[in-house]
Amino acid sequence: MAETDIHYIARCLDGHPDDFRYLVRRYQTALLAHLAGQLHDKEKAEDAAQETLVRAYFNLSKLKKQKSFFSWLLGISGRVVKEQQRDRQRRTQIARSLAENRPTVGTQHDYPLARTIAQLPDSYRELILLRYYSGLSCSQISRQLDMPLGTVTKTLSRAYVMLRDLLRPQQNCQDCEVQK
Repeated sequence: MAETDIHYIARCLDGHPDDFRYLVRRYQTALLAHLAGQLHDKEKAEDAAQETLVRAYFNLSKLKKQKSFFSWLLGISGRVVKEQQRDRQRRTQIARSLAENRPTVGTQHDYPLARTIAQLPDSYRELILLRYYSGLSCSQISRQLDMPLGTVTKTLSRAYVMLRDLLRPQQNCQDCEVQK
């Protein structure tokens, strides 16, 4: 099996990127099982597997021991899992922060937040509105916009950062007014 891996890795590195699919077919099921065991969620495991395989493909030239392709793949998957967990924790913290500071829709206090959301680029604003004002889950947004789930979560993560940065100066000014 290792000789076959070495053959396909060499072909990929020699300009035949389509041969990577053979490596994917060989290890995808085992990789998914490994990730499902770690993440306890099929969709998250599939996202992590896809990200792992993409990273492996683009970093194939960095693989030192070609006989250890699967071990290398598991190492990449471990880093992907840690990154996704950190991203989820960060998004959860931001969502809580937004929810705590978010007034109910339709009140006069909603306008500063609405103005801030309006400052976001269209793609970010659309996802924020669907997620928090329409109450859709990331999976529902993914299906509705025909967008990969990973793209939805990554875009929302970036939108949270932008919102937090845009809201910070306003919060500081409001704090100053309260102190006066």
